[in-house]
Amino acid sequence: MFISDIKRVVEQVSRDKGIDREVLIKALEEALRSAARKKFGSKLDIEVQYNDQSGEIEVFQFKDVAEVVTEPTFEISLEEGRKLDPECEVGDSLGTKMDATTFGRIAAQSAKQVIIQKMKDAEKDAVYASFIDRKGEIINGIVQRVDRGDIIVNLGQTDGVVPVREQVPRESYRRGDRIRAYILDVLHESRGPQIVLSRTHPNFLIDLFRTEVPEINEGIVNIMGAAREAGVRAKIAVASNNSDIDPVGACVGMKGSRVQNVVQELRGEKIDIIPWHMDAAKFVCNALAPAEISRVIIDESNNLMEVIVPDDFLSIAIGKKGQNVRLASKLTGWHLDVKSETRYNETMQTGYDSLVALPGVGISLADALYESGFYSAEEIGEANIDDLIQIRGIGEEKAAKLLEAAQKAALDGAKKDKAAEDETNDAAAETENINEEAAPPPSEPSDEVELKPSDEVGSEEK
Repeated sequence: MFISDIKRVVEQVSRDKGIDREVLIKALEEALRSAARKKFGSKLDIEVQYNDQSGEIEVFQFKDVAEVVTEPTFEISLEEGRKLDPECEVGDSLGTKMDATTFGRIAAQSAKQVIIQKMKDAEKDAVYASFIDRKGEIINGIVQRVDRGDIIVNLGQTDGVVPVREQVPRESYRRGDRIRAYILDVLHESRGPQIVLSRTHPNFLIDLFRTEVPEINEGIVNIMGAAREAGVRAKIAVASNNSDIDPVGACVGMKGSRVQNVVQELRGEKIDIIPWHMDAAKFVCNALAPAEISRVIIDESNNLMEVIVPDDFLSIAIGKKGQNVRLASKLTGWHLDVKSETRYNETMQTGYDSLVALPGVGISLADALYESGFYSAEEIGEANIDDLIQIRGIGEEKAAKLLEAAQKAALDGAKKDKAAEDETNDAAAETENINEEAAPPPSEPSDEVELKPSDEVGSEEK
């Protein structure tokens, strides 16, 4: 079959739809193969080839050369075969060119459907291939509509979606609004590729700074991490590879111009730019700024830091509804327990008193235990003999007695706490019963007729 413009059509569709030229040619070949089988049956040995030079799609039917032809559809006589190929022998397979115009209307319609479907599939694959490599980038689009809370965004080649969970609270968009978002994921689904966008992801904040701060693109300033509570507040940690360049100042910009551009894009979200430090405790102190830190106690086995702050700075360190300490914990990767100095001192004094209260423990031994990291009888009860004999003045026998006494004290303390809790619950239940007994009984129905506002006192009956 010769189509004068087939070469031009293939190249134009390939250019307009972004589909590989070879994919289109294979679709055409598959369509012609399907049409031929619709017309002549599926058992036919058919081969379809596209001739790039002539622009012709050639359809060949192959038949076996036989001395006696029993099935003319699949076999050809030796005499007829030698007219096509003088060197052919019995058992060879010879291809004869078919006239594609004889395929018929139904076969042509089938070929059309195959071509359309193949082009749709190829177009989906082309869109997926173009976006999968852009995963993790920022993209601009135009809001098309809002579907069940999800924002559908026109990205040019295809549509993207900003799910409700990836939207900043209190942000609203209308049809036609421009929107900027982070390509979170590219899904290859049957109905076509789905581009999942986000405006709440921490990487969106990082990429915005990368766009605004040239030093980040040049590799002079590195973003070490970010944490967000979208629409409210965010923290970003930065470090510099050049001692002459202040990473925080580079991100803030002249008169705050750089950071303000990011804040405007995030609709007023407050951003704390934190200097990163390789020392974890120092990094945590920076992350909790502007609160002052008195001391930091590190528990590496539980990935926990106990942060002690002056009483006046407790509310600042914790932040509104725990926001500051929560963001600092996300940014640093440590679980943070913030305490005031007063509460910390009380806890430490209570623990020291529990050490002194153990049988056979005087002030000097309590000080030795305290210096070795045992701050309460409960902590001794959780230790083992090998740990205790490392402390001066404690042998194996004394360590065993000390461990037994600490475990007994911890058990007695747990019983007292349980008894106190039960007593509190009983008191609450008793108070509730007293209140129920003291409540007045429900009033019984009265024979008196309630006077309506519209009724007149002393009015005559009609």
